[in-house]
Amino acid sequence: MTKNGEKKVLISLTVPEGKRLIGKAVAALPEVQKARRQGRLIIATGITNAFVAEEILQEPVAKIRYTAGIVTQGKFTTTPSETRLTHICFENGAISSRPWLDILQDFTADDVFIKGANAVDPSGMAGVLVGAPNGGTIGTALGTLYARGSHLIVPVSREKLIPSVEEAVRQLGIYAVDEAWEMACGMVPVVGATVVTEVEALAILCGVTAVQVSAGGVGGSEGSVGLVISGPEPKVAAAVELIRRIKGEPPIA
Repeated sequence: MTKNGEKKVLISLTVPEGKRLIGKAVAALPEVQKARRQGRLIIATGITNAFVAEEILQEPVAKIRYTAGIVTQGKFTTTPSETRLTHICFENGAISSRPWLDILQDFTADDVFIKGANAVDPSGMAGVLVGAPNGGTIGTALGTLYARGSHLIVPVSREKLIPSVEEAVRQLGIYAVDEAWEMACGMVPVVGATVVTEVEALAILCGVTAVQVSAGGVGGSEGSVGLVISGPEPKVAAAVELIRRIKGEPPIA
Protein backbone atom coordinates (compact mmCIF):
# COMPACT_ATOMS: atom_id res chain seq x y z
CA MET A 1 0.00 0.00 0.00
CA THR A 2 1.33 3.43 -0.97
CA LYS A 3 0.76 6.66 0.95
CA ASN A 4 -2.73 8.04 1.64
CA GLY A 5 -4.45 4.71 1.13
CA GLU A 6 -3.47 4.41 -2.53
CA LYS A 7 -2.25 1.27 -4.20
CA LYS A 8 -0.11 0.47 -7.24
CA VAL A 9 -0.32 -2.67 -9.36
CA LEU A 10 1.79 -3.66 -12.38
CA ILE A 11 -0.14 -5.54 -15.06
CA SER A 12 0.39 -6.67 -18.65
CA LEU A 13 -2.31 -6.94 -21.30
CA THR A 14 -2.00 -8.96 -24.49
CA VAL A 15 -3.32 -7.42 -27.71
CA PRO A 16 -6.74 -9.14 -27.56
CA GLU A 17 -7.04 -8.44 -23.81
CA GLY A 18 -6.35 -4.76 -24.45
CA LYS A 19 -8.93 -4.67 -27.23
CA ARG A 20 -11.52 -6.30 -24.97
CA LEU A 21 -10.86 -3.72 -22.26
CA ILE A 22 -11.15 -0.87 -24.76
CA GLY A 23 -14.35 -2.36 -26.18
CA LYS A 24 -15.96 -2.43 -22.75
CA ALA A 25 -14.95 1.17 -22.07
CA VAL A 26 -16.24 2.57 -25.37
CA ALA A 27 -19.55 0.74 -24.90
CA ALA A 28 -19.85 2.28 -21.43
CA LEU A 29 -19.37 5.90 -22.55
CA PRO A 30 -22.52 7.97 -21.82
CA GLU A 31 -22.61 9.45 -25.32
CA VAL A 32 -22.44 5.98 -26.86
CA GLN A 33 -25.21 4.63 -24.63
CA LYS A 34 -27.41 7.64 -25.41
CA ALA A 35 -26.87 7.35 -29.18
CA ARG A 36 -27.51 3.61 -28.99
CA ARG A 37 -30.85 4.15 -27.23
CA GLN A 38 -32.30 7.23 -28.89
CA GLY A 39 -30.02 8.60 -31.58
CA ARG A 40 -27.70 7.47 -34.32
CA LEU A 41 -24.63 5.32 -33.81
CA ILE A 42 -22.26 4.04 -36.50
CA ILE A 43 -19.65 1.44 -35.56
CA ALA A 44 -17.32 1.45 -38.54
CA THR A 45 -15.58 -1.80 -39.43
CA GLY A 46 -12.26 -2.62 -37.80
CA ILE A 47 -10.84 -5.31 -35.55
CA THR A 48 -10.94 -3.23 -32.35
CA ASN A 49 -14.39 -1.97 -33.32
CA ALA A 50 -15.54 -5.59 -33.49
CA PHE A 51 -14.84 -5.80 -29.76
CA VAL A 52 -16.84 -2.59 -29.26
CA ALA A 53 -19.71 -4.06 -31.28
CA GLU A 54 -19.65 -7.27 -29.23
CA GLU A 55 -19.93 -5.29 -25.99
CA ILE A 56 -22.84 -3.25 -27.34
CA LEU A 57 -24.67 -6.15 -28.97
CA GLN A 58 -23.75 -8.66 -26.25
CA GLU A 59 -23.17 -11.26 -28.93
CA PRO A 60 -20.16 -12.48 -30.93
CA VAL A 61 -18.95 -10.68 -34.05
CA ALA A 62 -16.75 -12.39 -36.67
CA LYS A 63 -13.77 -10.13 -36.03
CA ILE A 64 -11.60 -11.01 -39.01
CA ARG A 65 -14.57 -10.32 -41.31
CA TYR A 66 -15.34 -7.01 -39.58
CA THR A 67 -12.58 -5.06 -41.31
CA ALA A 68 -11.47 -4.02 -44.78
CA GLY A 69 -7.85 -2.98 -44.41
CA ILE A 70 -5.67 -5.20 -42.25
CA VAL A 71 -2.01 -5.63 -41.35
CA THR A 72 -1.28 -9.35 -41.18
CA GLN A 73 1.47 -11.83 -42.01
CA GLY A 74 3.91 -8.96 -42.49
CA LYS A 75 1.80 -7.21 -45.14
CA PHE A 76 -0.52 -4.25 -45.56
CA THR A 77 -3.54 -5.83 -47.22
CA THR A 78 -7.33 -6.20 -47.24
CA THR A 79 -9.85 -8.87 -46.31
CA PRO A 80 -11.84 -10.64 -49.07
CA SER A 81 -14.69 -8.35 -50.14
CA GLU A 82 -17.06 -11.27 -50.66
CA THR A 83 -16.96 -12.28 -46.96
CA ARG A 84 -16.54 -8.81 -45.45
CA LEU A 85 -19.15 -7.50 -43.00
CA THR A 86 -20.52 -3.96 -43.18
CA HIS A 87 -20.67 -1.22 -40.55
CA ILE A 88 -23.13 -1.86 -37.72
CA CYS A 89 -25.51 1.09 -37.37
CA PHE A 90 -28.21 1.99 -34.87
CA GLU A 91 -31.10 4.42 -35.17
CA ASN A 92 -33.44 5.10 -32.28
CA GLY A 93 -32.58 1.96 -30.37
CA ALA A 94 -32.64 -0.53 -33.23
CA ILE A 95 -30.13 -1.84 -35.77
CA SER A 96 -30.66 0.03 -39.01
CA SER A 97 -30.52 -1.45 -42.50
CA ARG A 98 -30.08 1.97 -44.13
CA PRO A 99 -26.73 2.63 -45.82
CA TRP A 100 -24.31 4.19 -43.37
CA LEU A 101 -23.75 7.20 -45.61
CA ASP A 102 -27.48 7.98 -45.53
CA ILE A 103 -27.48 7.73 -41.74
CA LEU A 104 -24.42 9.97 -41.55
CA GLN A 105 -26.25 12.69 -43.49
CA ASP A 106 -28.81 12.85 -40.65
CA PHE A 107 -26.16 13.18 -37.91
CA THR A 108 -26.48 15.85 -35.23
CA ALA A 109 -24.14 16.86 -32.41
CA ASP A 110 -25.57 14.06 -30.22
CA ASP A 111 -24.81 11.24 -32.65
CA VAL A 112 -21.73 9.01 -32.50
CA PHE A 113 -19.30 7.67 -35.08
CA ILE A 114 -16.77 5.07 -33.90
CA LYS A 115 -13.67 4.39 -35.99
CA GLY A 116 -10.52 2.52 -35.01
CA ALA A 117 -6.99 3.63 -35.87
CA ASN A 118 -3.64 2.22 -36.91
CA ALA A 119 -1.53 4.65 -34.93
CA VAL A 120 -1.65 6.96 -31.92
CA ASP A 121 1.09 9.26 -30.72
CA PRO A 122 2.01 10.75 -27.31
CA SER A 123 -0.01 13.90 -28.07
CA GLY A 124 -3.16 11.80 -28.40
CA MET A 125 -3.48 12.24 -32.15
CA ALA A 126 -4.66 9.13 -33.96
CA GLY A 127 -3.91 8.10 -37.54
CA VAL A 128 -5.84 5.81 -39.88
CA LEU A 129 -4.12 4.01 -42.75
CA VAL A 130 -6.05 4.28 -46.01
CA GLY A 131 -5.53 2.23 -49.14
CA ALA A 132 -8.44 3.71 -51.11
CA PRO A 133 -7.61 6.78 -53.24
CA ASN A 134 -10.65 8.64 -51.83
CA GLY A 135 -9.56 8.11 -48.20
CA GLY A 136 -11.94 5.25 -47.45
CA THR A 137 -14.43 5.35 -44.59
CA ILE A 138 -12.58 7.89 -42.47
CA GLY A 139 -11.88 10.21 -45.41
CA THR A 140 -15.55 10.13 -46.36
CA ALA A 141 -16.89 10.70 -42.85
CA LEU A 142 -14.61 13.32 -41.31
CA GLY A 143 -15.95 16.40 -43.08
CA THR A 144 -19.52 15.73 -42.01
CA LEU A 145 -18.54 14.85 -38.44
CA TYR A 146 -16.40 17.96 -37.98
CA ALA A 147 -18.93 20.26 -39.64
CA ARG A 148 -21.77 19.07 -37.40
CA GLY A 149 -19.84 18.67 -34.16
CA SER A 150 -20.81 15.01 -33.84
CA HIS A 151 -19.05 12.65 -31.45
CA LEU A 152 -16.05 10.92 -33.01
CA ILE A 153 -14.65 8.13 -30.87
CA VAL A 154 -11.41 6.33 -31.73
CA PRO A 155 -10.65 3.05 -29.92
CA VAL A 156 -6.96 2.26 -30.35
CA SER A 157 -4.54 0.12 -28.37
CA ARG A 158 -1.25 1.42 -27.00
CA GLU A 159 0.38 -1.36 -29.02
CA LYS A 160 -0.04 1.14 -31.89
CA LEU A 161 1.87 3.96 -30.19
CA ILE A 162 4.23 5.74 -32.62
CA PRO A 163 6.41 8.84 -32.15
CA SER A 164 4.41 11.17 -34.42
CA VAL A 165 1.25 10.77 -36.49
CA GLU A 166 2.04 14.05 -38.25
CA GLU A 167 5.40 12.69 -39.43
CA ALA A 168 3.76 9.44 -40.53
CA VAL A 169 1.28 11.44 -42.64
CA ARG A 170 4.17 13.27 -44.27
CA GLN A 171 5.96 10.01 -45.13
CA LEU A 172 3.00 8.01 -46.42
CA GLY A 173 0.84 8.18 -49.54
CA ILE A 174 -0.41 5.68 -52.10
CA TYR A 175 1.61 7.39 -54.82
CA ALA A 176 4.35 8.73 -52.55
CA VAL A 177 6.12 5.42 -51.88
CA ASP A 178 8.08 3.63 -54.56
CA GLU A 179 7.33 0.13 -53.32
CA ALA A 180 5.03 -1.42 -50.71
CA TRP A 181 4.64 -4.87 -49.25
CA GLU A 182 1.38 -5.72 -51.02
CA MET A 183 -0.62 -2.48 -50.60
CA ALA A 184 0.53 1.15 -50.51
CA CYS A 185 -1.23 3.39 -48.00
CA GLY A 186 -1.70 6.96 -47.00
CA MET A 187 -2.69 8.09 -43.51
CA VAL A 188 -5.53 10.33 -42.38
CA PRO A 189 -4.80 12.16 -39.10
CA VAL A 190 -7.72 12.33 -36.68
CA VAL A 191 -7.87 15.33 -34.37
CA GLY A 192 -10.55 16.40 -31.92
CA ALA A 193 -11.69 12.84 -31.29
CA THR A 194 -12.25 11.00 -28.03
CA VAL A 195 -9.32 8.57 -28.18
CA VAL A 196 -9.72 5.51 -25.96
CA THR A 197 -6.62 3.42 -25.27
CA GLU A 198 -6.10 0.98 -22.40
CA VAL A 199 -5.17 3.99 -20.23
CA GLU A 200 -8.45 5.85 -20.84
CA ALA A 201 -10.39 2.57 -20.65
CA LEU A 202 -9.27 1.94 -17.06
CA ALA A 203 -10.17 5.51 -16.09
CA ILE A 204 -13.62 5.18 -17.69
CA LEU A 205 -14.44 1.78 -16.20
CA CYS A 206 -12.73 1.92 -12.81
CA GLY A 207 -11.66 5.50 -12.10
CA VAL A 208 -7.98 4.61 -11.75
CA THR A 209 -4.84 6.15 -13.21
CA ALA A 210 -2.79 4.03 -15.60
CA VAL A 211 0.70 4.74 -16.93
CA GLN A 212 2.22 2.70 -19.73
CA VAL A 213 5.61 1.35 -18.68
CA SER A 214 6.43 -1.31 -21.28
CA ALA A 215 5.46 -2.69 -24.67
CA GLY A 216 5.93 -5.99 -26.45
CA GLY A 217 6.92 -9.49 -25.48
CA VAL A 218 7.11 -13.02 -26.87
CA GLY A 219 5.26 -16.31 -26.59
CA GLY A 220 1.82 -14.80 -27.04
CA SER A 221 2.69 -11.43 -25.53
CA GLU A 222 3.77 -9.85 -28.82
CA GLY A 223 2.34 -6.33 -28.87
CA SER A 224 1.47 -6.47 -25.17
CA VAL A 225 1.08 -3.31 -23.10
CA GLY A 226 2.52 -3.03 -19.58
CA LEU A 227 0.74 -0.64 -17.22
CA VAL A 228 1.07 0.56 -13.66
CA ILE A 229 -2.41 1.13 -12.23
CA SER A 230 -2.78 3.42 -9.23
CA GLY A 231 -5.54 4.92 -7.13
CA PRO A 232 -7.59 4.28 -4.01
CA GLU A 233 -7.34 0.65 -2.96
CA PRO A 234 -11.01 -0.24 -3.68
CA LYS A 235 -10.84 1.19 -7.20
CA VAL A 236 -7.55 -0.53 -7.96
CA ALA A 237 -8.99 -3.79 -6.63
CA ALA A 238 -11.98 -3.37 -8.96
CA ALA A 239 -9.62 -2.73 -11.89
CA VAL A 240 -7.57 -5.83 -11.08
CA GLU A 241 -10.73 -7.93 -10.87
CA LEU A 242 -11.89 -6.60 -14.24
CA ILE A 243 -8.53 -7.46 -15.79
CA ARG A 244 -8.68 -10.96 -14.27
CA ARG A 245 -12.04 -11.46 -16.01
CA ILE A 246 -10.66 -10.52 -19.43
CA LYS A 247 -7.41 -12.45 -19.01
CA GLY A 248 -7.17 -15.26 -21.55
CA GLU A 249 -9.06 -13.42 -24.30
CA PRO A 250 -8.27 -15.62 -27.31
CA PRO A 251 -5.97 -14.38 -30.07
CA ILE A 252 -7.51 -13.10 -33.30
CA ALA A 253 -7.12 -15.86 -35.87
